[in-house]
Amino acid sequence: MKSTMGRLSREQAKEVLVGLDSALGGSNGRAARDAVAKFLNASVSTYSWAGIYAVEGNDLVLEAWAGPSPTEHTRIPIGKGVCGFAAKAGRTEIVSDVGKDPRYIQCFLSTKAEIVVPILHDGRVVGEIDVDSDQLDAFSSVDKEFLEAVAKKVSAVW
Repeated sequence: MKSTMGRLSREQAKEVLVGLDSALGGSNGRAARDAVAKFLNASVSTYSWAGIYAVEGNDLVLEAWAGPSPTEHTRIPIGKGVCGFAAKAGRTEIVSDVGKDPRYIQCFLSTKAEIVVPILHDGRVVGEIDVDSDQLDAFSSVDKEFLEAVAKKVSAVW
């Protein structure tokens, strides 16, 4: 069940993180990534779309997603867009207003904010979590810490 409207609180983040272990149910690889995308989209009200991309050569390739519709951006060159920038830099990117960020590649007309969190395995970026919101300024340091913890869990079952 989705958390209440508004930004994710620390308490909600802890509850959702505990629930993630149950959602994973011992799965790994692509099945785990699919479970995580679905769980994130279903669990946090401000998350309108969640996807997990894997690094393949010089591209990010969409492996799992959950939301009202698919994105046409299933392959993104590393370094292009917010997703590609986060993968290249190896750090979380929060965009409070996608309309003001020239790196943003539009997936949905309704998207107002985006957060992208790299997934590190053995010290290198192997993928990333991409979350969109239909609300401006939807993501805070709580979302960053929460999604970075999710990325660590995903890395462990990569």
